[in-house]
Amino acid sequence: MECANSFLALLSRALKGGGIMIDNPYYSPEIQGPYELADIGDLQLEEGGTIRGCRLAYTTMGTLARDKSNAILVPTWYSGTHRIMREVYIGKAHALNPERYFIIVVNQIGGGVSSSPHNTPFPAGMANFPRVRIGDDVQAQHRLLTEKFGIERLALVVGGSMGAQQTYEWAVRYPDMVQRAAPIAATAKNAVHDFLSMETLIEAITSDPGYNGGWYKSPADVRHGLHRHAKMWAVMGWSPAFFSRERFRALGFSSLEDFTTNFMYGYFGVMDPNDLLCMAWKWQRGDVSRITGGDLGQALRRIRAKTFVMPIDSDMFFPPSDCELEQKLIPNSELRPIHTVDGHLGLFGADPEYIGQVDRHLHELLATPV
Repeated sequence: MECANSFLALLSRALKGGGIMIDNPYYSPEIQGPYELADIGDLQLEEGGTIRGCRLAYTTMGTLARDKSNAILVPTWYSGTHRIMREVYIGKAHALNPERYFIIVVNQIGGGVSSSPHNTPFPAGMANFPRVRIGDDVQAQHRLLTEKFGIERLALVVGGSMGAQQTYEWAVRYPDMVQRAAPIAATAKNAVHDFLSMETLIEAITSDPGYNGGWYKSPADVRHGLHRHAKMWAVMGWSPAFFSRERFRALGFSSLEDFTTNFMYGYFGVMDPNDLLCMAWKWQRGDVSRITGGDLGQALRRIRAKTFVMPIDSDMFFPPSDCELEQKLIPNSELRPIHTVDGHLGLFGADPEYIGQVDRHLHELLATPV
């Protein structure tokens, strides 16, 4: 009995972990703005791993109605946090108006603010962080919404890019809970071309000798890989017309070099490489048909939410034609393309006409009886 108790004590200490974490101020409230952390307990993952004491970072705006009918969920995208959603998409001037709705922005697992490789203690952090899928994020968010807030219905789930992958997953996995859905700039099942695009972005980081198999001491150790990652994002994230029209000048940059260095590398260069890789692996494998044994049509027909599928017309990651093929399989859905030359990264909201279109579509969707 004494040996058994000693073993259990040792196991407990091991599971609590400690050390070998990276203190990255980029993910702090001072940079990202205030957020709360919810410990949702151990999260068993689809790939077989477990995140012990999984923490979800979230922020709320507005007041939850007494009947809890006004809740809107906003999941985050690749590299993004609650900060950009709050600054670009939410406010009195927007469809996501906290004076009318209770808006919950949840940072995805691996995004740097919620449980992620860089902030998970030994032995499960850094390169040992387990594989996470979109479905794991949604299961974790469901636990947060139902157990902490008692929310049983969502007036709307809306997100861009990986946030849209999560939106699709929510609508398929919990069809009776999601009343409206607005996936922006993503597909419900990732395409082969997109998978390969992400593979090159992954290799840009892992091929840097400073990456050291995921056991670096600082993002600066992987600066060459992060620089390549940023330049490749410039190629795929913005459209050819963005560059041919030199739209970067309208954003305050004097040249292409100025833009790629001080915006693209400035953006990605402070982020944690393992966190980016965790999200990239997840992005590559986004696929709601996992719920229905590989039948995408069957999965999308599960959706009961009024759905506006909102591709960006110049997006090279998720072309509108791919989005339209899926939209036609979703009952009670409409295709609502967004027009901008900013490509996939139109999501940043640098084009005011982009955010105006998003708001018009969301206003209409929220006004639609369900």
